Amino acid sequence: MSSNTTFWDQRRNNIHSSKGGWIIGKGIFNHGYSMMEELVGKRSYMQVMVLNATGRLPDKAMADWFEAIHICLSWPDPRIWCNTIGALGGTARTSPIAATTAGILANDSKMYGARTLTDGVKFIQWALSEKQRGLSAEEIVKNECAKHRGKPNIMGFARPIAKGDERIVAMERTQRELSFTIGQHQALANEISDILARDFSESMNIGGYISAFLADRNYTPDEVCRIFSVLVSSGVTACYTDTIKKTACSFLPMKCEDIDYQGPPSRELP
Repeated sequence: MSSNTTFWDQRRNNIHSSKGGWIIGKGIFNHGYSMMEELVGKRSYMQVMVLNATGRLPDKAMADWFEAIHICLSWPDPRIWCNTIGALGGTARTSPIAATTAGILANDSKMYGARTLTDGVKFIQWALSEKQRGLSAEEIVKNECAKHRGKPNIMGFARPIAKGDERIVAMERTQRELSFTIGQHQALANEISDILARDFSESMNIGGYISAFLADRNYTPDEVCRIFSVLVSSGVTACYTDTIKKTACSFLPMKCEDIDYQGPPSRELP
């Protein structure tokens, strides 16, 4: 108990950081780099963003891939869950920061958004280990389906509403242009996708592509989630900007009869 108390006492009114900071008179440091001398004007914003998320500075090609995938994952369609929040923020006349931040919070979900990539990377890493243990891609798919009553409920390998994913086509083109090869995780993901397309009319989605591509480049599940933590922000801000310029409260207005109220009946207060 005494040693534990000592640990906390050492941190009272004393901030500890292993990432960097501002040393007055010497400079601003970030993961061992001088911000003003080595990063500003010499590295891209995306390179520094990944550095802050992982502690490792990616090269320019890797940062260009990250930038391209961020463009793929956020567009100004107010029907998308997070963008709807941004649009509602604009129509309610909140600040752009409040609206965008609220939209980003919708990205923190196990069903969609950045957190799904955590499970996506874990799955494809596990699947490759199973293949290296001797299982075929067909056996891996069969075993996964057996866990879900015969349905291919595999993170990164289905898409609601539409079939296929046009973003994968764009990113595979970008991958070739940046001279990135297909690694073992991505090759297996493509193989699994072909099996699902043949047997279930399903295929890999953009999350599955991201997970496999980054697993091949030794990014961990938690690192991937951190890198993409604000990926929806630009689309959310765009939808905010759209509605802030229009009549207040004109985005998805409702009448009282539109609400399906199922609570206690109306009553008089004492």
